[in-house]
Amino acid sequence: MRCKTLTAAAVALVMLTAGCSTLEKVVYRPDINQGNYLSPADVQKIHTGMTKQQVAYVLGTPMLHDPFGSNVWYYVFRQEPGHEGVTQQTLTLTFNESDTLTNIDNKPKLSDQK
Repeated sequence: MRCKTLTAAAVALVMLTAGCSTLEKVVYRPDINQGNYLSPADVQKIHTGMTKQQVAYVLGTPMLHDPFGSNVWYYVFRQEPGHEGVTQQTLTLTFNESDTLTNIDNKPKLSDQK
């Protein structure tokens, strides 16, 4: 009888503390990726002088457009691995009035990240 009571108490204790793990790596956290994933090869394909259609063909549609006009495109990729810090890459493309690419701002560069 005493063995059954101890077993039942042990099972109850384990069930009550199962969700309160203090070990960070034991708890599963999914990787969260948001935005436009851009490979370094795709970013190297674009250059100044390209039209909006050519850029959209290579990189796809941008995540954000300039709210005050349509001359700036933002490609944002945010990656949050389960147990690591958040990384974010922002590619900003500026076009002139004739829809020609004039400026490329890549922060941080894809080669700088892991």
